[in-house]
Amino acid sequence: MSINPKLITQANQRFQEKPLLKRDLSYYVEGIRAGNRYILSESITLIESTISEKRSLGLEIIDAFKEHKPETIRIGITGTPGVGKSTFIEALGRYYIGKGHRVAVLAVDPSSYINKGSILGDKNRMQILSSMPEAYIRPTASGATLGGTAIHTKETIKLCEAAGFDVVFIETVGVGQSEIEVGFMTDVNILLLQPGAGDEIQGIKRGIVENADIFVINKADGAMLPLAKQTKLFYRNAIQLFHHKVEGWKCPTLLVSSVDHTGMDEVFQAVNRYKALLQDLHYFDKQRLDQDIRWFHQKTKELIEKITLNQPQLKKAYGTLTDEIQNQSLSASGALAAIESIIKSLFR
Repeated sequence: MSINPKLITQANQRFQEKPLLKRDLSYYVEGIRAGNRYILSESITLIESTISEKRSLGLEIIDAFKEHKPETIRIGITGTPGVGKSTFIEALGRYYIGKGHRVAVLAVDPSSYINKGSILGDKNRMQILSSMPEAYIRPTASGATLGGTAIHTKETIKLCEAAGFDVVFIETVGVGQSEIEVGFMTDVNILLLQPGAGDEIQGIKRGIVENADIFVINKADGAMLPLAKQTKLFYRNAIQLFHHKVEGWKCPTLLVSSVDHTGMDEVFQAVNRYKALLQDLHYFDKQRLDQDIRWFHQKTKELIEKITLNQPQLKKAYGTLTDEIQNQSLSASGALAAIESIIKSLFR
């Protein structure tokens, strides 16, 4: 059976003529205040949009909550792939909910370097938690952002808090020692390890190890329990060589089983002790403010780069100089000097 092409064209035209439903700012603000998870998701999508009009509306939504300062805790969860971050977060999230909290999980999935795609499978690995009305799970692709987080993670945290989620977990990509960016947007960082993760030499590596506030050995159950206890001893000895940034805090090393749901109370208590210490030292609010300033500086640099590279003169020169490097008629250093000269001329 053949279909008349004219009918398809007419149908498409009628579809395009149908006016799009437009939401005003109050729709999003009131919805978030009411704890509507669907409106929260819409708002986060606006924040992540590359369309300037939608992105601008998303920023207006965030700005509407600039005076909103809820009592929350932001917890970073990092560790290598396969350590069981999603299973651990589901178990700990359910524990927090049992204590009367509302939990948001921002799960960052790695993006393909080739096609920029991402599986976004974390929500499927937290099926019980995602079905609970006190929980909200938002998978996000990392994109080109390094450090284990996504480009709009920090903004998403604030929207989740405005929606009434007083515990926010940020699950990082899980790429290893360089994964420290999460430490600049959270209050406490948990490094998840697995039995046999390393000896004392492995334990004193820099990077995410020295950025952690709490060490948790996951999968401490069954036949793995003796090895988990040995790993705990290794790390407890290793971290004694570090001086934590917060005076008076000694990083605990805890054993948990996300499958058997053991050790969650110890993690819960450790997080509370660390938060209390930060507050006693008047460091809790200061740390968040410092993080906001750092984020502003970082995003300003990115904005300058974006605007500058879109200048016609520089854009053309950038392509020409790249071709000259490719043709080996100009060195990379020479091309960089030429770019520097052009950029300086733009600001004269």
